Amino acid sequence: MAITLGAITLPDGLTWEDEFAWSPVEQSSEYSLTGALIVQESTKLAGRPITLTGQSDGQNYTVWISRTNLLALQAALNVAGARWTLTLHDARTFTVMAAPDPLDAEPLPVYRSFTPASPASGHWYVLRSLKLLTA
Repeated sequence: MAITLGAITLPDGLTWEDEFAWSPVEQSSEYSLTGALIVQESTKLAGRPITLTGQSDGQNYTVWISRTNLLALQAALNVAGARWTLTLHDARTFTVMAAPDPLDAEPLPVYRSFTPASPASGHWYVLRSLKLLTA
């Protein structure tokens, strides 16, 4: 099953980098004047980071995206207040919004060649990461 962001099908090979680096419980603690520990806890309602990343060893890249699809993804992410349904490989769904600076992509390196000054719509890019937050 492919990962989708609304109606956009994302390239294969993306992995959820920070899946286990978040807790829904927020906690703060301090000591009172009597020396007692005061702990306040609450459950976060939104804002879980979902960073989808492609892998690379410097020469091999797992996630390629055409310039046309990258521009469509960028246009969708640049709409203020937009929310999408993110569906992962395992059919889990999340309502998400773009995180700050959501896209990290660069032209696919070509052996002994420079990046074209005016890339065609079919030029390939390496999608390093897509940063989202649950809404």
